[in-house]
Amino acid sequence: MHLLKKVTLSVAFAGFASLSASAMAETFQLDPTHTSVVVSWNHFGFSNPTASFSDVTGTLNFDDVDATKSKVSVKIPVKTVDTRVPALTKEFLAKDYFDAEGHPQATFDSTKVAKTAANEYDVTGKLTIKGITKEVVLHAKLNKEGEHPMKKKPTVGFDATTEIKRSEFGMGQYVPYVSDEVTIHITTEASTL
Repeated sequence: MHLLKKVTLSVAFAGFASLSASAMAETFQLDPTHTSVVVSWNHFGFSNPTASFSDVTGTLNFDDVDATKSKVSVKIPVKTVDTRVPALTKEFLAKDYFDAEGHPQATFDSTKVAKTAANEYDVTGKLTIKGITKEVVLHAKLNKEGEHPMKKKPTVGFDATTEIKRSEFGMGQYVPYVSDEVTIHITTEASTL
């Protein structure tokens, strides 16, 4: 009888240890070749142009059991901004906008992650652009979680969106004719180290 209890307890403990290990947050590294940041705004009410940033890097700690243990840190090199209109891209790099020379990097560091629905999360954090930091909330969706077929590593993929007012980051030129509100859309793949 005592032997049966010991075996049962051993099996239960092993199962609990396995569950605890699987519930721990894993660390993923963003893949710059499959990560993009696209911003859009309204132009005089006529159109909604876009600009994109590349070479985005960062880390993601993702806990699919307890979202509150998750966190993300992202670095965006401002010099990679591309509007596909050379004159506008040059203007964006200058001091009146991103000031790429004085502030070469924009960053986002999460402070809180909350699960809002199946595969959906609100990621609150500090967005810094042009040396100015504001709190924003990214509305993120888990696209897929599993082994990457080429890398053979655990991988996650997310899309996230948020809206900011560019004037709050020292870029208020032509407001309100060109919208103050800017939508940011991020898509990324991240694999374990």
